[in-house]
Amino acid sequence: MIVKMKKATILVQGKDAKSATLKLRKLGLLHVEHQATPQGKELNALQEEIAFMSEAITILSMPKYNKNVPEHKQLEGDWKITAKHIVDVYKRIDHLKEYGRRLSAQTEEWGNWGDFEPETIKALSAKGIFVKLYQIPVKELTQVPESVVVSQIKVLKGVALVALVSLKTIELPFKELALPNLSISKMKARLEEDAKVSSALSEELSGLCLYRESFLSIKKNLLKQFEFEEALKGMGQHENIMYLTGYSPCDKTDMLLAAAKDNTWGIYVRDPDESDNVPTLISNPRWISIINPVFKFIEITPGYKELDISLWFLIFFSIFFGMLIGDAGIGAIFCLLTFLAQRKFAAKVKNIKIFVLFYLLSGCAIVWGVASGTIFGQEWLKGFIKPVFPVLQNEKFVQSLCFLLGAIHLSIAHSWRAILKAPSLKALSDIGWILILWGGFFLAKTLVLADAFPDFGKWLFLSGTLLVIVFSEPNRNILKAISKGLGAFALSAVNSFTDIVSYVRLFAVGLATVAVADAFNNMAMGLWGNGILAAFLGAFILFIGQALNVILGPIAVLVHGVRLNVLEFCNHIDLKWSGFSYKPLHE
Repeated sequence: MIVKMKKATILVQGKDAKSATLKLRKLGLLHVEHQATPQGKELNALQEEIAFMSEAITILSMPKYNKNVPEHKQLEGDWKITAKHIVDVYKRIDHLKEYGRRLSAQTEEWGNWGDFEPETIKALSAKGIFVKLYQIPVKELTQVPESVVVSQIKVLKGVALVALVSLKTIELPFKELALPNLSISKMKARLEEDAKVSSALSEELSGLCLYRESFLSIKKNLLKQFEFEEALKGMGQHENIMYLTGYSPCDKTDMLLAAAKDNTWGIYVRDPDESDNVPTLISNPRWISIINPVFKFIEITPGYKELDISLWFLIFFSIFFGMLIGDAGIGAIFCLLTFLAQRKFAAKVKNIKIFVLFYLLSGCAIVWGVASGTIFGQEWLKGFIKPVFPVLQNEKFVQSLCFLLGAIHLSIAHSWRAILKAPSLKALSDIGWILILWGGFFLAKTLVLADAFPDFGKWLFLSGTLLVIVFSEPNRNILKAISKGLGAFALSAVNSFTDIVSYVRLFAVGLATVAVADAFNNMAMGLWGNGILAAFLGAFILFIGQALNVILGPIAVLVHGVRLNVLEFCNHIDLKWSGFSYKPLHE
């Protein structure tokens, strides 16, 4: 349920603005709406500090440094000095690696020339002896003047690496190589030295990871400070009066009014206007709110004036999860992984809803797998275990079940819209869409499954079309109503049928899961009985096949299970996910 909001404006004298904002933050009820663009030196400085701290935390969070940290220590002293040191050390490591890559490339490039000292060659040129390095095709060595001494170093693919010695500078039509800065031996020594320095610096960063938790805490405080300064700088002002405006749940406004009375603030509380951009706060029973982590993960929030579909999302997402995973063995693995994750991270996770949700989803996969006789595949079970509902192994029945789920799912969307529109005649247009959806259900069975189309099916389409056209935009002028209704019908009629058919993806993905498991099972069992090595190879193939389903299963759920709820269902219920979450100013 989306909680109703009140819009509140707090008025204080300019001298009391900061203290009033502090008290409102302590109260933690008001989602602030800025009346002026927050700006100023304080905000700029905080932004820079937050960015700097984020960079240091990112470095300390890198797996190559943040490993085997035995404990966390409280940071003492100025965090800026430590953060700067962390960033500087990381940049130094990065610089050494980049320089090392260039030096390694030079070592490989000059390896064919042997070890020589570039400084010696430069010293000779100062004494009138010029040594130049060239790459000259062997056939063209005769073009080198006789006055020039040619020292051939090596021949590579018909090209000679030569050092030309002369008593005066020469220009030849061949590729001359610029001298390196260091000899090969010095390059290698430098690489070894830099590797030791880089390793020592990496160890230092690993040691500084002890302060990562302190840095996270400092960043959190900086963000809170920034939030406070934004609220303060974003206040409106009229002469000596400053005001702060925001939104608060309607059942909490009494606390705001009491705080205003105690602090002698002016306060004006009212219902939001149509033009107001109101935040969304969703409040549901605990058993429904376990779906919240999914909404948070995919970062969607309904608008304040939209609908909260948490209940239907939870019900159908659970069903879709069970069908898409479709294997009791994989479901049991997910359940075990959830248990292990809860044991390890429960103390660090404030809300255990995510664990409850995964237990529910895993349970749905187990139930579907047992019902359909699918436990790490189907074929290997046929000799000794029968499915609870053998009909779930019938492809035609499962496809029909998918279409039925689609019709029910989308009918719920239009039924909800019809209830909200009642007693307006517009509610009849959604009844019409429900009739069209069920006509689409029977048509899908006819086209895809070759079932006979029922005689009453055409009446579903005809009566549904009539209701949609006449009552989408009811008007005393029937011609105007029909013209507007035709536009709505033309845009959505085909989509309604294709949306029903799209639910067959539940069958297709579930079938693919079983097919992958059976294919790997057959390969593995074909190797057993042919010796120990073959048995080990078979076990490895079996593991790979099931691991593939464990990895790909959740991806399929995100792609298909979420889509059917967020797109198909929400399109029919007219939910745009246009909102943003209620985030009050709080300590």
